[in-house]
Amino acid sequence: MISAFPNLTSVDLSRIRLSIRNLHPQIIEWRRRLHQQPELGFQEKLTSSFIASKLQEWGIEHQTGIAQTGIVAIIKGEKLPTQHSPLSTQHSKVLAIRADMDALPVQELNEVSYRSQHDGLMHACGHDGHTAIALGTAYYLHQHRHDFAGTVKIIFQPAEEGPGGAKPMIEAGVLKNPQVDAIIGLHLWNNLSVGTVGVRPGALMAAVESFDCTISGRGGHGAMPHQTVDSVVVAAQVVNALQTIVSRNVNPIDSAVVTIGKLHAGTKRNVIADTAEMSGTVRYFNPALVGFFKNRIEQVISGICEAQGAKYNLNYWSLYPAVINNIAIAELVRSVAEEVVETPLGIAPECQTMGAEDMSFFLQEVPGCYFFLGSANPEKGLAYPHHHPRFDFDETALAMGVEIFVRCVEKFCN
Repeated sequence: MISAFPNLTSVDLSRIRLSIRNLHPQIIEWRRRLHQQPELGFQEKLTSSFIASKLQEWGIEHQTGIAQTGIVAIIKGEKLPTQHSPLSTQHSKVLAIRADMDALPVQELNEVSYRSQHDGLMHACGHDGHTAIALGTAYYLHQHRHDFAGTVKIIFQPAEEGPGGAKPMIEAGVLKNPQVDAIIGLHLWNNLSVGTVGVRPGALMAAVESFDCTISGRGGHGAMPHQTVDSVVVAAQVVNALQTIVSRNVNPIDSAVVTIGKLHAGTKRNVIADTAEMSGTVRYFNPALVGFFKNRIEQVISGICEAQGAKYNLNYWSLYPAVINNIAIAELVRSVAEEVVETPLGIAPECQTMGAEDMSFFLQEVPGCYFFLGSANPEKGLAYPHHHPRFDFDETALAMGVEIFVRCVEKFCN
């Protein structure tokens, strides 16, 4: 993850076409309206209604109610495709653009005119910006459909923050009729300064798996440990042993992390706890490790519990696979980004993060690229991390996002 900010005193917007710059104030207005009405996953009814009303107003073909609150807009280009384009084939190309819509259960602390009006909920990860960028892209492409060939599908997806909206949208057929050839998406990223883009082929974001474990011992008096099976001691050994999985069982070339985020046992200082409960996450990039951690974690827990005379109950599940970018589509995005931002400073290939994203499910189905659009501006106090109650971003990035999406469409489809 990039944590240092390049020294960009100003952002050059001259490479953003005038029509998008003129649209920029409207995109900001949409984003701020969405920011005021944050909604959790699969509850994005106000958000979905707002998107649908705009698409209806503009005369853009769309379908609502996909995976409960998702929307797909379809924009057909009217330009004849270039036969010798390196990215085109005999049939008309279909490019999908994905934007997530949901918010987080965070109480906003920003003192701004557009702060959240929903108590305890906040757009603390930039999804309001993603939706506004997608709306701006839809509007521009519909107004300029004579400038590109093929078809563009814009997917407004619910529930990225959980439990995950990409998979049910895929199951509902959003990548079919017409069949999508490639997909792109972006994440506004406060680990990069506004005016920069993080893009790379291969693994960008990690797979994430989670587990809950209850260790059952035999409680008793703290003065008589020999009569007990101390669940706290067993749990402590498990926590320490789990940390050796990455350091001793995973190839050092591969990045992975096992985190125990919750450990709870006991109620009194002089009572040996009967049970201990722990919860954790596992993150990794290499798809070859699918299934490995589940088996190894259970082996570790089982071995320690058997040695100590304890029992255990393990619940382990996979949330999202790794975000793996296609080489050709990542190069498409990189080449477009170079045209829009200042280079070489503006392109950040070293942008991997152990964060997770269900864009990964789309990328398992069709070639695609997910990339980071720099949105931090420390000079304006817009550099708080994602999911922070004071998270906000430099809205200059909104116009840059639309420009990059539009150029990707023009380059891929024509």
